[in-house]
Amino acid sequence: MDTIKAQKKSPASRKRAPGRPVADTLDQREGVLDAALACFVAHGIAGTSLREIAKQAGVTPALLHYYFGDKAQLLAAVVEARVLPVFHLIRAHLLEAGDDMSSLVLGFVDGVMQAVALHPWWPQLWVREVLCEGGALRDLLLTKVAPELSQLLLLRFQKAQREGGMNPQLDPRLLLPTLVGLTLLPAAGAAIWRELFDAHDLGMQDVRRHALALLDRGLELTP
Repeated sequence: MDTIKAQKKSPASRKRAPGRPVADTLDQREGVLDAALACFVAHGIAGTSLREIAKQAGVTPALLHYYFGDKAQLLAAVVEARVLPVFHLIRAHLLEAGDDMSSLVLGFVDGVMQAVALHPWWPQLWVREVLCEGGALRDLLLTKVAPELSQLLLLRFQKAQREGGMNPQLDPRLLLPTLVGLTLLPAAGAAIWRELFDAHDLGMQDVRRHALALLDRGLELTP
């Protein structure tokens, strides 16, 4: 009898330590981030409440506060985990392109195309929260994302123009808005122009080919 009492309890009979399992915690946190992003895209950041996010995620508002505190902290987490990686992806394409003008333009276009394919929510969020006046992410673009990317592109555009590798009639400062207008805006407005022009057969690869053809001629990238 004493021997039996001295035996250790089996794993199944042991009580689980208090607290949430790590895997469940991570899964729930990721689910909340996805739910918050979906609400921000659909209703705007300013127009979304924590209660709506909790409902979308299938959790209680109390659990939302447990993980993130308040809405500002939740937005910061969404930006860090979901939004900034999109810009990092485009940046990686540009760094790989080097100084060659053709490769640089192709890198930007392909970076945007890949970002849209991997994150189809991005164009709509960008238009709503960056392009529109009062957007909640405009300061993020102006202070954390755009300065490095814009200067990286501007310096290379200016260098290419000085060396005769780019149309001298172009203003290098307007090329980034032009690139965005030929790639990200068509992605954001796809539902509209497809309906207007009965262009439901066109996809983002068609947008890519169209943009590169215009840029090739307009920038005079080829002899």
